[in-house]
Formats: sequence, structure tokens, C-alpha cells
Amino acid sequence: MRLSAALERVLRVLLEDPSEPRYGYDLMKAARLASGTLYPMLARLQQDGLLVSEWEQARGGDQGGRPPRKYYRLTAEGIRVARLELASAGLDSPSAQAPSRRRPAPGGAW
Repeated sequence: MRLSAALERVLRVLLEDPSEPRYGYDLMKAARLASGTLYPMLARLQQDGLLVSEWEQARGGDQGGRPPRKYYRLTAEGIRVARLELASAGLDSPSAQAPSRRRPAPGGAW
């Protein structure tokens, strides 16, 4: 698996609570990705057996006029691979998650 910045963001969102299924639009917002980037990525993860999906079950009543949602969740293998990929890329440390806010002192060097 090639860990791109977009894939890293998706895996982080899915790993926030691996037992909680996430729907596509929710993932788009949380990972700050366009649908044309997200959905092919989800399809590849599912094809590789790292992600499962299922359609929302109809609840007899109205769903607020919206179409049913497709929910995604990492498999046990997906959780393992995602954690390994993030760790091997050095992205599991807090300093790697956010850009540094340190600035040099006025007139000084780092």
C-alpha cells in the first residue's frame, strides 16, 4: 500500500473509532477530500479486504428525504495494516500529525 497524504487522512478518520461505521459524506468532510478522491480509495481498500461496506437499512419511516447511506468500516486486518502503515511512515507521533509552530527567535537561529 502506498500511503499518500489523502490515504493517511482517511485511515486516521477510520481509526478514530474503528468499531463505528462511517458514511461517505462524513468521511469526505472529516478527511477533507473530494468524492472523486475518496470513493476510488474506499473501493481499493475494500477490494484489498481492508474495508467492508454495507447500505443503511430502511427503517420503515422516512429518512428525511435522503437516499440510504453506505457505511464503511475497517476490517480487523484493515485496522492492523492501517496502524502499521501509519507507524512505519512515522505518522503516529503527535509531532508528525501537525506542522511545527516553532519559530526562530528574532535575530537568532533555530
